[in-house]
Amino acid sequence: MSTEPLQGKKIAVLMESDYYENEIHYYEHRFPEEGLDLHFLTRLWGQPQITFTGHEMKTPMTVSESFEDLDDAALAGFAAVIVPSGMVADRLRYTEDVAKIPPATEFLARAFAAPSVLVGIICHGLWLTAPRTDLVKGRPLTCHNNLIGDAKAYGAAYQDADLVIDGDLITARTGGHCHLLAKAIIETLKDRA
Repeated sequence: MSTEPLQGKKIAVLMESDYYENEIHYYEHRFPEEGLDLHFLTRLWGQPQITFTGHEMKTPMTVSESFEDLDDAALAGFAAVIVPSGMVADRLRYTEDVAKIPPATEFLARAFAAPSVLVGIICHGLWLTAPRTDLVKGRPLTCHNNLIGDAKAYGAAYQDADLVIDGDLITARTGGHCHLLAKAIIETLKDRA
């Protein structure tokens, strides 16, 4: 398989505890197979690293990169940012100051604003847009069946599909559809190359 068009392009996956192991492990293998440089980003809370545990098997995963210290130039260096399934988005949307948008949502908003960055949201990842519903308002997308009401409340154009591509936004229904999300991101990046 030729990796040349994607060699060295960076993919960010946001991380927290209660991640869906099968999805994350799939990304760990599939993206590098295409030559993509995979990075897991989180909110480090002033620590050098945090070890998270998965939802199903409690698999530990240590993350040492923060999205909070990425300036716009560094963010633009990523080809895609993925909000994964599981409870990751719910944990990441915590904010100490209820008058402020959570830092992870602000980071996602910056990714949406960067024209060269694809945004992938899968399953319950849609929760990360709740504090900034303008990010998905009017946009066709899919999400977990439990979040259809959320998607409609956000003003999104929910589609009953396993995968929806709307320009720079690629969404998939559940963590079990991570292969569809990854394939769509890879194909879109190849088309852009």
